Amino acid sequence: MTSSQVRWFAATAAVLALGGAAAGSVRAQAPTSGDQVIRAMHDRYAGKWYKTLTFQQKTTRRTPADTMVIETWYETAEVPGRLRIDIAPRGGTSYIYANDSVYVTKKDSVLRRLAGRNPLLILGFDVYGQRADKTIDVLKEEGFDLGPVHEDTWEGRPVYVVGAAKGDTTSKQFWVDKDRLLFVRLLEPSPRDSTQLGDTRFDDYRPLGHGWISALVEFYAGGKLMQREEYSDIKADPKIPANTFTPGATQASMK
Repeated sequence: MTSSQVRWFAATAAVLALGGAAAGSVRAQAPTSGDQVIRAMHDRYAGKWYKTLTFQQKTTRRTPADTMVIETWYETAEVPGRLRIDIAPRGGTSYIYANDSVYVTKKDSVLRRLAGRNPLLILGFDVYGQRADKTIDVLKEEGFDLGPVHEDTWEGRPVYVVGAAKGDTTSKQFWVDKDRLLFVRLLEPSPRDSTQLGDTRFDDYRPLGHGWISALVEFYAGGKLMQREEYSDIKADPKIPANTFTPGATQASMK
């Protein structure tokens, strides 16, 4: 072996050693808690994610009679924490998520107010637009155990599963795409029947602004499709009226 060959092998060995060390470092940085997953999601898109969002939604939902009906919904969001759903025809029933509550309104009247948050709004949007500590606190208040985390696969892609040990698909948990750090799945027992598992899926992710949007959302209960949402006319960072999330604001005042 010539001296040049010796130097080549030595250099190659050094590169391989460095590569192995780097891989070991990446493995060491894998999240060991749900808190770390939330912080990673936030940090990936900090300062980049859109602040407001509008889209039209084709909603296919199952009725109590076990038939499927199709509706048109118009949705407006402000990240973090605000979402308005207007069910066609405009000026009819609306649902407004704000102030840790959901308001059911019709025209300029508030029909009822319920305390509560929308976990899909928190995991799919708010996590990217507010402090990680805030998201962590809210998720804990919503009953998520942010201790256990493990890796799995979902639709052929690696994911982090937060809230359950490996093999546990009945505890309340959320799944996050490992590479893009996007929320993709929520599993939780039904509050009415703990033997029935609710399964919400965020699919068909598309780039939007400097973030992403899931243009297809599906809800399953006990393995049966209960609702499918298909988004169109999606707009990032549109200007929206100041009273959009004011309970009782009429559709006319939102034009």
